[in-house]
Parts: sequence; structure tokens; C-alpha cells
Amino acid sequence: MIIAIDGPSGAGKSTVAKAVAKKLGFSCLDTGAMYRAVAWQAVQDGIGLDDNEALGALALAKDIAFGHTAGDPIPKRVFIGGIEVTDAIRTAAIDKAVSPVSAAPAVREALVAQQQRIGEAGDYVVEGRDIGTVVFPDAALKVFLTATDEERAHRRVRQNVDRSIGSFDYDEVLADLLRRDEHDSARATSPLCAAADAVVFDSTGRYIEEVIDEICAMARERMQK
Repeated sequence: MIIAIDGPSGAGKSTVAKAVAKKLGFSCLDTGAMYRAVAWQAVQDGIGLDDNEALGALALAKDIAFGHTAGDPIPKRVFIGGIEVTDAIRTAAIDKAVSPVSAAPAVREALVAQQQRIGEAGDYVVEGRDIGTVVFPDAALKVFLTATDEERAHRRVRQNVDRSIGSFDYDEVLADLLRRDEHDSARATSPLCAAADAVVFDSTGRYIEEVIDEICAMARERMQK
């Protein structure tokens, strides 16, 4: 069974997806980390962020893997080409680089194929921006998670502070979120949008545990059908 969770940056997708996976005993796939890993490698290699062909070749050539702790379905580490990039892909520089990289059609083609192979191997909660529309259009449950711009920016700042990674400046983070929203929604390939049959959750002002419990309840209902 696939549970697809889509939404814009800072909506809480990763937090919700990991919690839902743990409660249901599913594995969790963070597709955003895969695009970030490719963006990091492109920056390291000096590849132009608008060079679709070179970026696509990179995405095909470099294996992306996740490290797990025994018995934990939630990946704790991210690798590309055998190099750990868990912290390196969560910087402000990669925040800016990942949008153009993820918009490259050749990159999306390469990574979507990887994501589908992974997801078809078991029960997964998969989070991203085009999971319910492109990667797993037949997912048993599709969720589109959102929140106000201000709420998302505050959450991202708190997350950055907790991890000691990225910008701690609210205005800078808000501007970056809005820039990425525009870029992701306007791209020609797999734009950010809610699937027609997705359940839309606005988590503004809500306890995240409420959202998690509601999604789990819907998933269990579908598992019984």
C-alpha cells in the first residue's frame, strides 16, 4: 500500500510522513532528499543548474541510498555515490539549488523511476510534491498537506535552529519558501498541485498529532477495504 503525501515546503510533510509510517509500520521514502542529493552533487561538480542533459546524466549515474537503524523504518542518513550528505543537503545553498534541479525533466524521469521501484517493494509512506499526481497516481491514499506562508516559515526556522542547519532569519526563510512555491508550481514537468482525489489538510494552528491521527485513521479504513 502506498500513502502519498504532497505539499509545499515547510508544510510539515516529513514530520507527518515519518510519524504516519511509524504508527502504521510502513517504510518512509523522502523523495525531496533524493532531489537535494542530486542538487548537492551538481553544485560539487560545477554542473549548471539549468543543464538538463548533464543533470539527468548525473541523476542516472549516481546511486542514491538511505541508511537505516536496525528495526527503524525511518531513514536517518542519505548517501549519493557512496558519500554521506545527510547534513550537507539541508543548507540554505541547497535550498536554493534544489528547485531548478528538481524542475529538470531528465532528473525527474530518472528519480521517479527509482522512487517507483522502491515503493513497489512494500508498504510505503512517500512524501514529495508530485507523488499523488505522477509517481504513484494509483496510491491508496493521497494527502495534500499545506499551511499558511507565515506558519510554514516559522516552522522552517524552528527546524533549522533545532538542526543548526540553514538560515535562522525569518524574512529570508519566508522569501525562499515563496520563491520555491512559485518555481515548483510553475514548472512544466510535474508541477506542485493537489491530485484531484487527494484529501487536503490545512495544518495551520493545528496540533500536528491531530493531522497524523486523522491520516492514520483514513489509511486503516482503506486497508480494511
